[in-house]
Amino acid sequence: MGCYDCCIRCLGAVPYPSLVSTLLCFTGMALFCGCGHEALAHTEVLVETYFVRNIQDYVILASFIKYFQYVIYGLASFFFLYCILLLAEGFYTTSAVKQTFGEFRSTRCGRCLSLTFIIVTYVLAVIWLAVFAFTAIPVFFFFNMAQTCHNINILAETTPSINQHGWICMDARQYGLLPWNAMPGKACGMTLASICKTKEFFVTYDLYIAAFAGAGIALLALFLYVVATTYNYAVLRFLGRKGLRC
Repeated sequence: MGCYDCCIRCLGAVPYPSLVSTLLCFTGMALFCGCGHEALAHTEVLVETYFVRNIQDYVILASFIKYFQYVIYGLASFFFLYCILLLAEGFYTTSAVKQTFGEFRSTRCGRCLSLTFIIVTYVLAVIWLAVFAFTAIPVFFFFNMAQTCHNINILAETTPSINQHGWICMDARQYGLLPWNAMPGKACGMTLASICKTKEFFVTYDLYIAAFAGAGIALLALFLYVVATTYNYAVLRFLGRKGLRC
């Protein structure tokens, strides 16, 4: 067999859907974990500086941020290893499909392993769908905050009295970031507009958008994994019924 034939055979054995899914998963998890970790740290600073006077009012939020940052470390490690396993499983099943009449024979244990990956990946995709929806909450909060600041700036240019826009507020308690007894728990008027002009606000907003996009990319990767592994498993079952097994 010539070098060209060997290259074609090797390229034909590459599980391209699994490979693309792995790259998407790595990209999405890198964005979600990296940007999410930094966004949480900036959020704690913003809340502590502008929305509360007493440290006891945001101790729950600070504890949640601390523990969730540790969860992010675990998610990054878990998905890195799991994506490697799925890619290896993709090479295994692709070899079974491509070399059906060659030396390779798919075993019952291999098909059972493929089915296990399908179930686990499907469950992870459903769970990650909830994570994706949860990631939209801070993006929604900062989007509303930016729009509110924009309205305040418009009113400040058109009306000379500060009372005309002093009633426009952004209440962090309505989004569950602070308990209802937190004081003041909200920022109003020009104070809110000044927050939106800070570097911390723009950096945190951009980080949450990047984390939200990363969660979406990871979700897409999981669904692609489900489709690819399901197809390969179905082919293996079909070949097994034809008697091509050990």
